[in-house]
Amino acid sequence: MIDTILVTGGAGFIGSAVCRHLVKTGAYRVINLDRLTYAGNLDSLREIESDPNYRFVQGDIGDRDLVLGLLEAEKVTGIMHLAAESHVDRSIDGPAAFIETNVVGTFQLLDAALKYWSGLGDERRKRFRFHHISTDEVFGDLPFDGGLFTEETPYAPSSPYSASKAASDHLVRAWHHTYGLPVVLSNCSNNYGPYHFPEKLIPLVILNGLEGKSLPVYGAGANVRDWLFVEDHARALELVLTRGEVGESYNIGGREERTNLSVVETICDLLDARAPLPSGPRRELIRFVTDRPGHDRRYAIDASKIERELGWRPAETFDSGLAKTVDWYLANEWWWRPIREQRYAGERLGAA
Repeated sequence: MIDTILVTGGAGFIGSAVCRHLVKTGAYRVINLDRLTYAGNLDSLREIESDPNYRFVQGDIGDRDLVLGLLEAEKVTGIMHLAAESHVDRSIDGPAAFIETNVVGTFQLLDAALKYWSGLGDERRKRFRFHHISTDEVFGDLPFDGGLFTEETPYAPSSPYSASKAASDHLVRAWHHTYGLPVVLSNCSNNYGPYHFPEKLIPLVILNGLEGKSLPVYGAGANVRDWLFVEDHARALELVLTRGEVGESYNIGGREERTNLSVVETICDLLDARAPLPSGPRRELIRFVTDRPGHDRRYAIDASKIERELGWRPAETFDSGLAKTVDWYLANEWWWRPIREQRYAGERLGAA
């Protein structure tokens, strides 16, 4: 029997990668529930939109009756919950939307999932999983000179975004411990790759660099992130959903730490090799700007548990994945140009 997976937030960056991956395996039917806020883009799903094993539903995870109706009508066997507000700078400017979506929305989704699961027969109850996808930012930050986030690292969120995600993680665990809902959780490091919304660091630098615009970098660019190619993440999420132990969490990272400045410089060099500017090297476009409030120093994931227990390894290094990403943006102006010109002015700094 083919599994039917409800993916929330499936028109977003990571969610669309998950939808594409699951449908292409041929082993799943995917129901994509997305509210289509500013970062949701159905163009990211063009290659699967006509597949008989894919269905898009526009709607809000906070609409409990809609979610419950979908679960029942589609006989869903698993939920992959990715719907979230996720941009740190936006959370500083307007935290209310983050609380509403990430906390209240997750509660409503859990409430619907619990009612649905409680009414299933024994066999279907055993098969059902609720997979909550979260971020390494719930752990706070690390010193520059050492340490890694493990599944046992205490939570210490620093921004309204990470605090809202931490709250949602706690709700999911509580629904497992109190009500028995079969959940798995995962916390990932910074993702990058095709179809990444242009306000984020890597696509913003690629597109600004391509157009010869200023490349803003917070502070001295010394903040460190662990980078994970989005398609590697999608493979890992499938493994967590299907093979992860109920009640457990799994950290997913690329073991590819880079300073923000080194990421920007690498993109400059890749673009110079592919589309040189007559004005000179793109590194000359780098501009250091005032750091954002509460900017975490360093994130770094210890992915030993998922590697050991589920056999997952990233297929891409940061260098190979970044080169693929730059090439994708160069080849797919049809996707990013409308966002760049109509929905997003390109002024907001990339968060990392």
